[in-house]
Amino acid sequence: MVYRSELGDLRLLLTGDALITRPLSCHAEERFRRLVDLVRAADVSFTNLEVLLSHGDGYPAAESGGTYTLTEPYMADELKWMGFHLFSRANNHALDYGIEGLLATSRELDLRNMVHAGVGRNLAEARSPAYLDVPQGRVALLSACSTFASFGRAGEQRPDMPGRPGLNPLRYQATVTLGEPALAALKSVSEHAGYEEIKAQRKSWWPAAGAAETEFEFFGTQFMAGAAPGITTRPNQEDLAGNTKWVADARRQADWVVFSLHTHESPADRERPAAFAETFSRACIDAGADAVVGHGPHLLRGIEIYRGRPIFYSLGNFVFQNETVLRLPADIYGRYRLGHDATPADLYDARTGCDQRGFPADPVYWQSVAAVCEFSGRALSRILLYPLTLGYGKARVQRGRPLLAEGQEAEQIIARLAALSEPYGTRIQWREGMGVIDFPIG
Repeated sequence: MVYRSELGDLRLLLTGDALITRPLSCHAEERFRRLVDLVRAADVSFTNLEVLLSHGDGYPAAESGGTYTLTEPYMADELKWMGFHLFSRANNHALDYGIEGLLATSRELDLRNMVHAGVGRNLAEARSPAYLDVPQGRVALLSACSTFASFGRAGEQRPDMPGRPGLNPLRYQATVTLGEPALAALKSVSEHAGYEEIKAQRKSWWPAAGAAETEFEFFGTQFMAGAAPGITTRPNQEDLAGNTKWVADARRQADWVVFSLHTHESPADRERPAAFAETFSRACIDAGADAVVGHGPHLLRGIEIYRGRPIFYSLGNFVFQNETVLRLPADIYGRYRLGHDATPADLYDARTGCDQRGFPADPVYWQSVAAVCEFSGRALSRILLYPLTLGYGKARVQRGRPLLAEGQEAEQIIARLAALSEPYGTRIQWREGMGVIDFPIG
């Protein structure tokens, strides 16, 4: 052995969404300081940056991922202070302030030499890996998102036309299966409403338009007959191929490859990922990723070990300060029928019914984990799951900042994650205040 990276040893810490709008470095609670030490002790630490960093560049988009997440650029310094190295950018807030806001955030991160991926000035740039060099080797980060407004999708560049700035997309197709009587009734409604005539006109202009032979399209949704009603999803093949091509490229260019997937979609059970996300995540491992880290729904989802590599379908929130954004556009005030005299506090009260509904009313959004993946000789040897609490039930000005959870709450968090992971054959043990996945399994 000549180079240290040849050992194939790595301690990789992964977290979920960092929606940060307030400083972290001023705090000194013992459970917070231990968490900071944990982040800093990893060889490589990752989080999803779900805010825009700008002094006001850009204009509010007509569509947003919910809260328009704009914060001061120095919040990037706070995450760097905490010990994070890798930042994903492809998420449903990346275009909250249009292309200008997206590019301003990129400039702020670049000024600080922070490694980030998932957005760019065109599709190739948004899809391509970003790289971090550490003593344990070169680490590639790729980042994609399935939940976004259509205008947020990055576009390809041509020799005669620049590409469109935006995020790296993972589109998907959803098909609703209905019983024959229900499908027949839907077809009747479509005919009586005149929609079948519109479809025929559209097909005469664009012969390729419309559903597959086995499917029936109704106002943009595909339906088919089947004995088991439900919704099935599958990844868009163009986006699947485009992303896995870059994973394979990163596999040849780096010692370690991490793929970040931001996806809100789910079946009826919000704690389960949609089928297309499972298919896509496994394809990333097949193409050479060492870990797939999911986030987006702001709650925990299960863990799958696929071909000896971890897939975290959602690590929930890491920092969740979406109630202390200082300035918000008229669009979101109008959504809650508030006029120009309303303040941000008025908006947050109206949105949550003074904490009686939405995120503040449900503890699952305020409990998560930080996952530490330990590799030895390139094999995954152990995963440590540190339970986190973000202050459920606390006042708005306190909740949203992570602390290491303890006692009964910590055990409950790991028990819930273990139950969510069980369908994937993943066994999580409660040990010394944390969850542990040992290898080899069995």
